[in-house]
Amino acid sequence: PRFLCVVFAVASRMPTSTLSMQKVGAAVFSLSALLAFYPWRNSDQPLATRNVLEGLLRAEKNVTLRSWPRVAVGFGSCLDGIVDGVRLLRSLRLKPPRKGKHHGTIQSEEEFTELFAYFFEPGAAAERYISNKPLFSRLVSAARGLPSTQWSVGGNAAVMATRFALEGCDVLLGAKMTQATAKKIYPSIVIAGNESSLIDIDDIHLCFEYETAGSWGRYLSSRANRFIVHSDVANPYLASLQGFIDDLVTFSPSLIVIGGLQMMDGFPFKNGERTDLLKRLRDLLEMQPLDVMIHFEMASFTDETLLKDLVTYVLPYVDSIGMNEQELPNLISILEHGTVTVISESVPRVASALDAMRGLYDTLQTHPQPAEAHNGRRVSRLHVHTLAFQGIMTKEGSPWKNTMSAAAKASLTANRHVCKSNEVDIEKSQIRLDSSFSLSLESGSARVFMEENRPVSCWKEKDKKFCIAPVLICTQVSRTAGGGDNISSAALALQVPEKRET
Repeated sequence: PRFLCVVFAVASRMPTSTLSMQKVGAAVFSLSALLAFYPWRNSDQPLATRNVLEGLLRAEKNVTLRSWPRVAVGFGSCLDGIVDGVRLLRSLRLKPPRKGKHHGTIQSEEEFTELFAYFFEPGAAAERYISNKPLFSRLVSAARGLPSTQWSVGGNAAVMATRFALEGCDVLLGAKMTQATAKKIYPSIVIAGNESSLIDIDDIHLCFEYETAGSWGRYLSSRANRFIVHSDVANPYLASLQGFIDDLVTFSPSLIVIGGLQMMDGFPFKNGERTDLLKRLRDLLEMQPLDVMIHFEMASFTDETLLKDLVTYVLPYVDSIGMNEQELPNLISILEHGTVTVISESVPRVASALDAMRGLYDTLQTHPQPAEAHNGRRVSRLHVHTLAFQGIMTKEGSPWKNTMSAAAKASLTANRHVCKSNEVDIEKSQIRLDSSFSLSLESGSARVFMEENRPVSCWKEKDKKFCIAPVLICTQVSRTAGGGDNISSAALALQVPEKRET
């Protein structure tokens, strides 16, 4: 009975003109494949953590690759200072503001505390540029003075490159760094430009970490997350771009990953500088053969002009986009309304994310391509990583493969990274995803009933395949910074075409 109700719910949403027996039959076939392993139990019954873990581990291992892909990742690196955010604020005697307030960049101590409070209370991840150099130096000095501060190689590209290398991929990294930092890079990673990639001083990012129910004055965080600040010098200029271009031909990647462009957000470029840099990046992407897949990793953007430039100079040239629950609605907003969305729900429902993914995909398929875009690329993969679940959508017939296993690996990587352990401990994990979810917020939408032993739910809709995997949320947080980069890279490692023969 439940199966028939689900099929009827989907069929009832189709336009009358499309209700042919063939299409209804296709809907029944797709949903029957999905529902064949659904448990007939109360949808309010919680999922058993151990069973889900075992199911995710089986799904992760359900992939055999003859060889791992060659991946080129740009741009930038830094020295990450991971600090207890509230503790550092208290050490500096920075008092909570009367009210949290948004700022595109940080020019004063007051703006810093207002912005931290603004994102801290809802537990939303964010990253901002500090134009006040003395203030940033003061924050760095305070971080160095805290024994609990952890220092490591950071930056989107460097973190993603490390994860790809750990998964077994051959990796080319486009980044500028000091000799000391270069020695800390994973040994198998090739740094583009060789000696020309070295600089005298590393850019520094401070990652203000905080826990669930953390308190700062009257503010209480709703979930664990981080607020990142920087005052970069090299990264906004894509300083490693030329070396990356020079080495790319001989490296011959199967996948190119672009990240770190949020370092341009709020940076005081001279007139025309940023546009010129993005045009150079566009030219690099445009010249790639279509059998080289290109992924863009979104980030925390607040500059409308920059986001519009990315829509013009980056998105028309990529096959895949990765983003979190804050970045997804922001990208949709700039595409549909030309405005940014600064903050969104920090723990969205699955149905809400699915609707947003469908909307983004459809918009990107029909969005006018610039005259310079001659390569015919259109986005064929979306990955949304959230606290409670991983969602991956791929276009049927595209080169992307192993979507179910990739979703499982993304989920497991989230726990492993945040708990800082290769083994998932169920005593330190919890599941926030309900045992069933709606396919859409639209009234009458079908529900998916998850199976503990096969926890990754996958189904087809027209030319799209969706997979949703529950996350075993780490309850003893060691770090959140770099989570999205690790999750996205781990999933991609299983989905790109295998390394080409040379």
